[in-house]
Amino acid sequence: MNLTTASVDTLTQSATELRAQFEAYRQQGLNLDLTRGKPSSDQLTLADDLDGILKGNYTSAGGVDTRNYGGLEGLPELRQLGAEMLGVNTDDILAQGNSSLTLMFLAVLTAKDFGLRGEASAWKHETKIKFLCPVPGYDRHFSICEQLGIEMITVAMTATGPDMDAVEAMVKADSNIKGMWCVPKYSNPTGVVYSDETVQRIAALGNIAGDNFCVFWDNAYAVHDLNEVKPLASISAACATAGTEDSVIQFASTSKITHAGSGVAFIASSKANITGLKKVFGIMSIGPDKVNQLRHIKLIPNYASLLTHMQQHAGLLKPRFASVLSHLDEAFADTDLGQWESVAGGYFVSFDAQPGLAKKIVSMAAELGVKLTPAGATFPYGNDPEDRNIRIAPTVPKLAQVDAAMKVFVLCVKLASIEKALDARRF
Repeated sequence: MNLTTASVDTLTQSATELRAQFEAYRQQGLNLDLTRGKPSSDQLTLADDLDGILKGNYTSAGGVDTRNYGGLEGLPELRQLGAEMLGVNTDDILAQGNSSLTLMFLAVLTAKDFGLRGEASAWKHETKIKFLCPVPGYDRHFSICEQLGIEMITVAMTATGPDMDAVEAMVKADSNIKGMWCVPKYSNPTGVVYSDETVQRIAALGNIAGDNFCVFWDNAYAVHDLNEVKPLASISAACATAGTEDSVIQFASTSKITHAGSGVAFIASSKANITGLKKVFGIMSIGPDKVNQLRHIKLIPNYASLLTHMQQHAGLLKPRFASVLSHLDEAFADTDLGQWESVAGGYFVSFDAQPGLAKKIVSMAAELGVKLTPAGATFPYGNDPEDRNIRIAPTVPKLAQVDAAMKVFVLCVKLASIEKALDARRF
């Protein structure tokens, strides 16, 4: 249906039918959740061999007794695995605790209050600190900025990554812009993989912005391909070419690879930045959980075994994503009720409803027992100026539950859109 060309009679009849379906769903007492991008229980089970894998032998291949203090950098064997994930040298990466989000917070805090390359480089000396935030984007990135008092400036996402013309113009015009968030592969929530040109232009930002500008490169979905491997250009190599090695800090983790709550996280950057981060980390900690790191390297000893493990994840996730996309295609292809992109990996599908309807659709779905990520969560301060973006996370529910939830979602989008069109025609 095209809302702009459909007659009032057609819209009225459709609204009546959809409202009846809505009330019928209300009686079913559904309890379905598409809110967070967490692994399903089946995915977590793929790593259950972590339990007992050491068989009482806590000594690493390098002779480290992992039960003891020390080793702030993490086990060398695991650092090598992380280095292959991120395309960096082993000397330029640290293997830490279970959360890359923790590392992101600490990295921003270090840059702000202590300086990555000495106290004089600390952002606290600036009159104001601003970050560029591609939107729609990851709500927890925005929460870090809010917590640390950093002003956020939005920049639109395109099919190849952030709008780099806008990014470069803003960085040139405002010296208070000190950072930028990026999810470069299967961006949360749009699923975009940054193009080679975008990666090169991001690497060159350090030459435009000058000292102390830093891109926070959250490569959370580095190996989370669904159908085929989608390559991402190396930001490390691009920075080496541009001479801007200090301007990017990379992050990754095993949170959506092994056990989400007890994985391993990585942080990688230039030698100067790693030295600055270690000074802060060394005060905060006497070393990460090396026993858990040893468990992980026993389960996934090399990059090839990692890719094999991720193929098992893909086998579990592909039917869920296929269900979401099938419902959207069937309901909204060749209509003006919404826009979305097919995704090749990651954990989300991003849906843009008609402007002004995202909050209403999320509320309507909640009435029927289907929980969705709050409208606005994919924008800084929870404010989507067009009130249209909705993030769909189909990974946790069973396939039949995804199917049921999408039927409700489609119904709510249709009903909200048609009722809005009718209201507009009445005035």
